Amino acid sequence: MGSERQDLMKALGVRLRGLRTEAGLTGAVLAQRAGVGQPTVSKVETGRMVPSADVLGRLSNALGLDASTAQEVRDLLVAVEAAPHVAETHIGAALDTVVRSARLVRSFQCVVLPAMLQSAEYARYVFGSAPDATPEGVGHAVADRVERQSLLYEPGRESVFVLTEGVLRTWPGSPALMLAQLDRLLAVESLSTVRLGVIPWRQVVPVMPRHGFTLCDTEAVVVETFRGEHVLDDPTAVAAYEDTFRRFEEAAIFGSDVRELLLQVMKDFRGLDGPATQ
Repeated sequence: MGSERQDLMKALGVRLRGLRTEAGLTGAVLAQRAGVGQPTVSKVETGRMVPSADVLGRLSNALGLDASTAQEVRDLLVAVEAAPHVAETHIGAALDTVVRSARLVRSFQCVVLPAMLQSAEYARYVFGSAPDATPEGVGHAVADRVERQSLLYEPGRESVFVLTEGVLRTWPGSPALMLAQLDRLLAVESLSTVRLGVIPWRQVVPVMPRHGFTLCDTEAVVVETFRGEHVLDDPTAVAAYEDTFRRFEEAAIFGSDVRELLLQVMKDFRGLDGPATQ
């Protein structure tokens, strides 16, 4: 990350922290009032995360800022976004930024588990396989991904995930890693804010899957490729992806059927002797 951008991020964070202190609020109270996760407040205030305009607006409203002060922090955000930076140091930044500001997230995946559902070890394999990945970059990306998953528990948010059964059976590392990952899916599936669907192998797919994608509200779609992530906000493109997601969703099983399938896949992994060999 360029030093100018980093300095501006820190300046924005220091200013927001000072305003929170002046308001006599803790980070937890501010997060609750703004409808964001407490880790989000912490990372913004310490200059480790650039808030979206929506998140900054919520923080400003929760702090009760007057018009001039609210404009001051907006100007700081504009300066941060305009400053040069090196994208490689934050793998997954596009998806991270767009998802944080969305109230409805819908994700379809045909090979890799959705980012919001990945365990830390699973995510480490995902990021480690990216072109030009570095240990430092992977470490930061994994930490950010795990922290972002706190959004799953926030009231007022809804997350819908649709996977093919192949995702559950495409595994890195070892059977033990996948058993832990599948156990996490069982836990997440029980959340009232989450719907988890799987298209079983016996079901004909309505559209031949080509890649994974994540819809954020009705404003944007993040398309994931081997070389990175691409954010599309053209209304025609977003509408086409919404229609495609709906067709995948209609072909998926949910609820008790999904739990039964997950338990069966876990049983299959327990029957494996050890890690896969190349």
